[in-house]
Amino acid sequence: MTGEAAFIHALRAIATDPAARRLADDAAVLRIGGEALVLTMDTVVEGVHYLPDDPPQDVAWKLVAVNVSDLSAKGAAPIGCLYSHALGEAAWDTAFLAGLDEACRRFAIPLLGGDTVRMPEGAPRSFSLTALGTGPADCPVPSRTAALAGDLVWVSGTIGDAGLGLKAALGEVSGDAASIAALIARYRRPAPEPRLGVALAPLVHAMMDVSDGVLVDAARMAEASGVRIALEAQALPLSPALCAVAGRTPAARLAAMTAGDDYELLFTAPAEHTASLLDAAHALGAQVTHIGAVEVGAGLSLNDHGVPQPLPESLGYQH
Repeated sequence: MTGEAAFIHALRAIATDPAARRLADDAAVLRIGGEALVLTMDTVVEGVHYLPDDPPQDVAWKLVAVNVSDLSAKGAAPIGCLYSHALGEAAWDTAFLAGLDEACRRFAIPLLGGDTVRMPEGAPRSFSLTALGTGPADCPVPSRTAALAGDLVWVSGTIGDAGLGLKAALGEVSGDAASIAALIARYRRPAPEPRLGVALAPLVHAMMDVSDGVLVDAARMAEASGVRIALEAQALPLSPALCAVAGRTPAARLAAMTAGDDYELLFTAPAEHTASLLDAAHALGAQVTHIGAVEVGAGLSLNDHGVPQPLPESLGYQH
């Protein structure tokens, strides 16, 4: 057995409760009475999800933010979290706790408890957090399995900043100081907007967050929903900081679409909901952009100004 997909496929034989959603989604949905309790868990590992010299406050922030992003993609409002902490140097741990407190306050997700462990000397540190949220009351909890042919495909925010920010943190790209700082900040401190997922939930068919790259996550949504997703590269929303460093070339767009760690929302919705989607985002000061369409068929296609483009060998980050 190799790779994340094969391992998750094997786990489906164990996770048979309906709340597990056949492990085809980013969260479990447990029905308690008439309410939906949404549960998700993410882990960040030194050298995989963060650099060894990333500030500990930022590592804690990222741990909270990636879980809040999963809740937002289910239209769930955060209600609490549990986390596991790998103990290490006291000063590092103290700084980590400061970042954890800041993030929990920023995302309004109270810490309810957790566990502490001691790692072997020299082992990479690993932190896990389980987030709980209440699902939308006026509609089903969105999943990645419900995209329908005829839907429009949307993303929130801007795409590719974190991936380029990682390269900047590694010293692999250069540019003006303000743009580089902004990109590194997007890598180290994702900023999902949980209220946006809650606002969009009644208007969408399928929704997930972009964690591994727009292309690979759109492909996963297409497979889970049994449809074809056609994306328009020229429509991809790029930030001024990214454009200042990488430009607006087709190569820059493709790099942005295969970069991970965006933690924006990827969703599909009927065309007649367009005005309502834009209004909901505007009310929160957020941005949503139409980047493609859902079609009958299977798989993923990519166009740039109407010209079909070959898909890259790697669509995004693979565990």
